[in-house]
Amino acid sequence: MPTSLRLGLFYAAIFVGTGASLPYIPVWFRAQGLSGAQIGVILAAPMMVRIVFSPMLAIWADGFSLRRTPLFILGLGAAAAYGAMGLVHGFWAWLFAWLLGACLLGTIAPLGDVLSLRLARREGFTYAWPRGIGSLAFVGGNIGMGALLTVMRPDLVLFWTVGAALLAALASCGLPKEPVHEAGEAPPRTSRFRGTSDLLRNRPFLLAIAGSGVIQATHAFYYGFSALLWRRQEIGEIYIGLLWGLGVLVEIAFLWFGEPIRRRIRPEWMVAIGGGAALVRWTALAFSPPLWLLFPLQALHALSFMASFMGSLALIERYAPPHAASAAQTLSSACAGGLFIGLATLMSGPLFDAFGALGYLGMSLMTLTGLVATAMLIRRP
Repeated sequence: MPTSLRLGLFYAAIFVGTGASLPYIPVWFRAQGLSGAQIGVILAAPMMVRIVFSPMLAIWADGFSLRRTPLFILGLGAAAAYGAMGLVHGFWAWLFAWLLGACLLGTIAPLGDVLSLRLARREGFTYAWPRGIGSLAFVGGNIGMGALLTVMRPDLVLFWTVGAALLAALASCGLPKEPVHEAGEAPPRTSRFRGTSDLLRNRPFLLAIAGSGVIQATHAFYYGFSALLWRRQEIGEIYIGLLWGLGVLVEIAFLWFGEPIRRRIRPEWMVAIGGGAALVRWTALAFSPPLWLLFPLQALHALSFMASFMGSLALIERYAPPHAASAAQTLSSACAGGLFIGLATLMSGPLFDAFGALGYLGMSLMTLTGLVATAMLIRRP
């Protein structure tokens, strides 16, 4: 089986689970009697702690001989933590189990990215192809769970999430036996911690994280409140589904067919283009445009999210030394998909309550800060 397909199946196993759990695990928590505020705390907790948790796991992962070994262990650990949610009871027990499972599973993808980027560079395929298979699986998980919940109990969400984590662990066993360290032997733990410390003193690396991470995090208001705002505009459910689906489809199209463009553009400019698209998108959405205009605005998701994400992968790989590659990608993921979007999510609720659709302008201002950091990176020699 080609390496790109094996990686694609690995990403599919990860994202078929998150595609179901991301929108629907609140349904399970609600069925257990939790309030909206309690559910919000449980969902936000992993975002906030990943900034510390994920880099520590990356340092641990670099102590193995093969890159696929920690991926297998993390998948099993996530499945066990999610499974414990069905065995315990109460807010604090569910909070701890979800926090642990989400942090473990959330670290698998960036560690997998390190492996994918290295294999893609050596074997000549593009990273975007296997990652695009993961995006398709995300859509399948979302649609499949939505359809099944019309006839089945919310407990299915938990079973699906546990099963997908186990599937990710099994899929990691089929990955190539890529060594973590080209020299063969893992460096001592003190050396691995020193590599992370070096990253935190690396100004271009920090600018890359800040620029791309903040731009990606500006999607928080869209993720949380776009459907509610479109309902206020009396846009039907079928059109809301089409708008969300279009965002994912253009993301996959950019992954699979945008490689010639990405090769011609420096990754700093790729992030800047994504930020420019985000600025246009959020500013326009703030003024509740008509349905016909929403479709081209949704098509900007290919740039506002995926272009900035792909640019960030290349930047992190460029500015991080090889011995700190795992820590660099997980730290970037923990900021963009954890700390930054967690803070943006906390900010989005009050913005929605106070200003409605005009709350998107808060994301526009946030985008500007990401563009400033990216501009500082572009100006470097």
